[in-house]
Amino acid sequence: MFEKIVVLEPILITAEGKEELKSYAKEIIYYDTKPASEEEVIERIKSADCVLLSFTTKITKNILEKCNNIKYIGMSCSFYGEQYSNLDMATAREKNITVKYLKDYGDEGVPEYIVSELIRLLHGLGEHQWRKRPYELTNVNIGIIGLGKIGTMVANALNYFGANVYYYSKTRKDSEEEKGIKYLPLEDLLKQCDIISTHLNRDVVLLKEKEFEKFGNGKIYINTTIGCCYEVSALKRWLDTGENYYICDKVSNLPQTQEIINHPRTIYTNKICGNSKQSDIRATNQTLNNIKEYLMML
Repeated sequence: MFEKIVVLEPILITAEGKEELKSYAKEIIYYDTKPASEEEVIERIKSADCVLLSFTTKITKNILEKCNNIKYIGMSCSFYGEQYSNLDMATAREKNITVKYLKDYGDEGVPEYIVSELIRLLHGLGEHQWRKRPYELTNVNIGIIGLGKIGTMVANALNYFGANVYYYSKTRKDSEEEKGIKYLPLEDLLKQCDIISTHLNRDVVLLKEKEFEKFGNGKIYINTTIGCCYEVSALKRWLDTGENYYICDKVSNLPQTQEIINHPRTIYTNKICGNSKQSDIRATNQTLNNIKEYLMML
């Protein structure tokens, strides 16, 4: 049992999960706002031996060095690699702090969101219509950039609807190619496809001025990746110079992207598409299981 758990900011956890969490600590404190500064982070967690947080607050070396009681950090988000983490993993290792992340808890909502928004845009069911006549997904060329788990789910969903699905990834995916999902180098994919969807690690900037120029005009770009996998100025110019559309959800709403979010050809959803009742349950179960596994090893 922990002495004190501090939930530093809002995380994905159900009411039932909060109730169960009580059995793993003598004291629990919940904060329902994001801390405004490093000083506030330190003040909130300085006496905790267990800290739970999401991807929105940075836990720096300075913070970890001033909070010497911490033994366990539970991240209520996915892990994309140390270079993309909001937690200083190297310092956590030096201080023998156990760190656990969540995995695959919000994936199922992403293909549903993408298919839904594409159908609305292609058929003109909302404010915008892609072309003069409504389009089906049938035989439309769609490129998936990044064929990890979510990218694969999106590719398979679009393949089911009869789209011509192509992909670019660091590694070839033989099992998906057997289903008819075709590999193309990035430059060829951009030229071939009318629609592209990016599914990359956090803040991997892959689409720059040259890539948007090759993608061309009259196209649709979809992004549900956390952070920016594009140069903001390049995406802005691409939206300004032709009848192009950008589809994104709340994870793309960042201080540097406000002009993009408010662009007349951006179709923005002020919700995280992977967030649902079911994803909350999956995240809660993983959070609790990670804690139980840690405490059993003591």
